Amino acid sequence: MAKVSTTIRTDQDAKKQVQQIFSSLGMDMSTAVNIFFHQVIRNNGLPFEVVMNTPNAETVEAIKEVQRMKADPSIGKSYTDVDAMMKELLG
Repeated sequence: MAKVSTTIRTDQDAKKQVQQIFSSLGMDMSTAVNIFFHQVIRNNGLPFEVVMNTPNAETVEAIKEVQRMKADPSIGKSYTDVDAMMKELLG
């Protein structure tokens, strides 16, 4: 099958990082992109899930709790001594 050139534009730092990863896997950028293309063909779409990184309910609640504590420092406890904090947490 005839080979063709393809030009892509990407962030310089991202390119350096993926080149290092591909190199550690024993391949160059061309090989990696060809593997990706073949997986797209095989899957008839992207070979991985593309989703928003949405925090789960527990994480959302923890974020809200911290926001409440920042707005009202009387909520929760604060420590000036790490040893005292650890003693209370572990005791």
